[in-house]
Formats: sequence, C-alpha cells, structure tokens
Amino acid sequence: MLLVVVAIILTWVIWEYHRTVAWVNHSFDVQQSILNVSATAHEAEAAGRGFLITGSDAYLTRFPTLEAKLGTAVTRLSELTTDNAGQQRAIVSLTEAINVRFVEMSRLIDARRVEGGQPQLLATRMTVGLTAMESVRAIIDQMSAIESNLHRSRVASVQSVIFLGGLASSFGLLIVLASMVAWSWDNRREANALLATIVERQKNESQIRQMQKIEAVGQLTGGLAHDFNNMLAVIISGLTLAQKRLAAGDKNVDRFISAAMDGATRAASLTNRLMTFSRQLPLAPQSIDANRLVSGMLELMQRTLGELIQIKTLLRGGLWTTNADEGQLENAILNLAVNARDAMQSGGKLIIETANFQADAAFARQNDIPVGDYVLIAVTDTGSGMTPDVAAKAFDPFYTTKGVGKGTGLGLSQVYGFIKQSGGQIRIYSEPDHGTTIKMYLPRLANAGAVTSTSIDRDVIWSNDHAQNARNIVLVVEDDNRVREMSVASLRELGFTVIHANSAKEGLNSLDAHPETTVLFTDIVMPEIDGRQLAGEALRRRPNLKVLYTSGFSGDAIKESERLDPGLHLITKPFTLTQLDAKMHEVLTEKAVA
Repeated sequence: MLLVVVAIILTWVIWEYHRTVAWVNHSFDVQQSILNVSATAHEAEAAGRGFLITGSDAYLTRFPTLEAKLGTAVTRLSELTTDNAGQQRAIVSLTEAINVRFVEMSRLIDARRVEGGQPQLLATRMTVGLTAMESVRAIIDQMSAIESNLHRSRVASVQSVIFLGGLASSFGLLIVLASMVAWSWDNRREANALLATIVERQKNESQIRQMQKIEAVGQLTGGLAHDFNNMLAVIISGLTLAQKRLAAGDKNVDRFISAAMDGATRAASLTNRLMTFSRQLPLAPQSIDANRLVSGMLELMQRTLGELIQIKTLLRGGLWTTNADEGQLENAILNLAVNARDAMQSGGKLIIETANFQADAAFARQNDIPVGDYVLIAVTDTGSGMTPDVAAKAFDPFYTTKGVGKGTGLGLSQVYGFIKQSGGQIRIYSEPDHGTTIKMYLPRLANAGAVTSTSIDRDVIWSNDHAQNARNIVLVVEDDNRVREMSVASLRELGFTVIHANSAKEGLNSLDAHPETTVLFTDIVMPEIDGRQLAGEALRRRPNLKVLYTSGFSGDAIKESERLDPGLHLITKPFTLTQLDAKMHEVLTEKAVA
C-alpha cells in the first residue's frame, strides 16, 4: 500500500515538474518576445530619426519593413500572454503608443521632405511624439519587470518540486530496500528465471544467425556444385571418350580433348571469380589513367555488346590517376557492360563516366570508406532497372535474375570483391524501368612518381626455341608428387632444363649442387619450411636467382594489403601450358625500375 502511495506521489511530482518547467520556458519565451518588440521599436525610431537629421533616403529603405516587423512582434507577444490579463492590458496600451509614434513619425518625414533641414523647425518637430516613444519604453519596461517576477517565482516552484521529488524518491527507496530484504528469495528466483529467458533468447538469436549463414553457404555451395558438376561432366566425358577411342586405335580425339580442356578452363575461371569475390586473388596494382583505359576498351565493348547498344563516354579532363590492377579493372568494366546489355534486350544506351570525387566525412561514414580522394568510374544503362530487394542482393554470389544456364551470378560479385580489395567502394543506384547506375570509387594515387613499376628488359632476347629455353635451369620445389610431376613435364615441354625437389630442405640442397640454376619455381604452402622462407634463403645464397611462386590458394602469396609484394611473381594453380610459358617469359625478361 505504501508503495502505491509513493508511486502516486512520484507520478504527481513528475507531472508537476514538467508543468512548472514548461511555465519557466514560457516566461523565457515571453521575455525574449518583449526584447524583440523593444529592439524593433528602437530600430524603427533610429531609422526615422536618421532621415530627419540627414535627409538621406537610405535610412527609410527599411522603415516600412521594420513597421511590419514590429506589428508581427507585438502580435506574437499578445499570443504568448493570453493567460495574463495584466500583460494583455499593457499590450493594448503598447499598441496605441506605437501607433501614435508611427503616425507622428510619418508626419515628420513628410514635413522634412517639404521644408528641408531648417535646424530650429527640425528641432521643434522632433520633440513632438517623444511622449509616445517614452510611453512605449515605459510599457515595455513594465511588462519585462512583470515577466521577470513570474520567471523567478516559476523557477522557485521548479526547485520546490525537485525537493519534494527527492524526499518522495528517498522514502520510496527505503520502502523498496525493505521489500527487497523481505522478499529476497522470491526476487532471486525471478531474477534467475529472467536470466534463463535472456540466455534462451540469445541462444535462439544465435541459432537464427547460424541458420542465415547456413542458408548463404547453402546458396553458395549449391551454385558451386551445379556449375562444377556441369564442368566435370564435360571433362570426364571428354577424357573417357578420348581414352576409349585411343584404346580402339582411333586417334581422332581432338574434339573430346578440346571439350575437356574447355570444361577445365571454365572451372579454373569459376575458381578465379570466387577468389576475387572473397578478396583472395592477388592484385598487381599499377598507376592507371582511367580515361585512357576506358577509351582503349571501346572497340572491344562495342563488338561485345552488339549494334543495338549505343555506347557514350563522359570522360572528365584532369582526371586523377588510381593505383589498381589494370586487367581486373578492365574485367570489372566489361562485366558491368555485359550486365547492362542483358538489361537492355531491345537496345538502349550505355554511358561510361569518369570523374574526380572527394569523399567527405558524411559520405565516408555512410559508404564505409576512408575520407579522401577517389577516381569515380560510373556505368549507366537505360535498361529495365532493379527493384530495391534485387539491388540489395546484386553482389551476392550465385544470385542472378537470368534464366537457368544464362549466368553464374558471379559477375557483380567478382567486381565487388576486386573493388573492395583495391581499397575502394561500389554502389548501385537503380529504379525499375528507369535503368541502373553502378559507381566504382577507386582511391586516388597521391604520388604517382613514387610508384615502383616493372618493365621488360629489351636487351634480353627471348625465344620460344627449345634450345634457347634449355639454357635456363629451373628448380621445381613442390611437396605434392602429382603436381610436381606435371609442373616438371610442362616446363620440359617448353624446353627448359628442370631439376626438382619435394621439400624446401631438399630444394636448398639441389640449389647448392646446381649453382647454375636460373629460376626457382616453388609452391608456397609446404610443411616445415614454406615457399617464401625457401625463396628468402635461396636469394641470400644466390642474389641473382629469379623466383616464381605458385599456389592453389593465392592468399598465401600476399600481405595483409592483399596485393603482391614488389617484384614478386605468382602463377595461380591450375595453369595452362600457355600461361606458364607467358609467366616464364615475364620472369626471365623483367627488371625492376625505380
């Protein structure tokens, strides 16, 4: 019962507190309104007197505005004091005095225009109406004093309410403490029950999040399984048919082997896209002029998109350079262009735009990127557009609105992964039936002169002739026997002289035994001593040794920045004979340029 009484008292105290605070604020508003009336009246008086003294019309330019402003201020003051009869009577007197003063001032102004600035006449006329202005000041002072007294009394009321609230709260606290002691067991049991409920809720929420993760993984693995099964079916069928034909003495198996190679190549491309999305694909960034890159792609894009698509560019002058992987950026733009074409089945316009962009604090916070300068590349189409729910899922892997067999759903995912890995951001702006704009923000390269690049040593004569390749001795270090055998066979097929080892320790021994070794071709992930440690020790022993890394998981070859170390060469598994040939060419003919 006591708690109910205390609760009622506290409720009343809170209500009374808010009521008295509201009245204090109201008194403050009235005082501010009185000051506004006073300031406006004095400003109008000063404008009129300025004209009477100087005769300059410049003083009268604001006189009509001030007169209207004063009327509005008095009306506002009247509205605020409707609860106070004394103030209302004062406002009536104030309004009359102001009207008298403005009428007299208007007469003086007219007389000044007609009679000119005769000193004695001017002094006599300026004394007229002073009584009305003094009345205005007196009434304002009276109203201000009344409102100040009200303000003080209302502040005192607030303090009294706070004091009563403190007493009631203290008394209520004592009762609550006594009740807690008396019913401690019940309270403990209720607390334990509440804790159990919270734990159960957290467990349920965790399970829901886990289910969402499983759903996302299920979508990913389902898409992977579907695409890889199709590719493996082509590979297995092609090789099986080729095997049977060869066993029967029929050597006409080129089309089966080509089909198997095509399936394997598509599988490798799919893996590459997945690594790009997961930001595990190593980048080889370089200084890029986006205007030059886009211009160089126009012919390729026009052939890819077809005659129904009109390509337009808006390339801004003075564009900053950016530091990115040029090949990946070209793939990103081409991916966006192909997606745009698919959204414009009956033809349309594709616009590629570049611009400098400065991300301020608000934009950076909303878009999860650092504040700074960026190079903007925007791809806009006039196609069907996307609904908000489709746009929200556009970067999800294996999410596609295309029909079965018309896309893997990894195009935008790959672009997203590349842009994020490059330290930038990508955003979609789309409306159904109004087209889509995708904006890529890549960080500006602040000091292009400081970039370390590489160039081909033109003094080195490269030849695909096996005799020329045989002059280079390649040490292959790979712990997987089958992979090592295929790597050795591939290099020998290209004409290189090859020695090999199955561990880093054995590789160092082979290097010491063959000081004429030209290139170290090593896997990165190996037991005990990995490829990077092996390369470091090998270069210590042989500073002029060329190093080519290989790995099935390219994240092993890169730093936390997700970019290749300067001067590092990597070929990602699986690789074709042509790719290996090109990479060996690059390694053997490249020299660092500061």
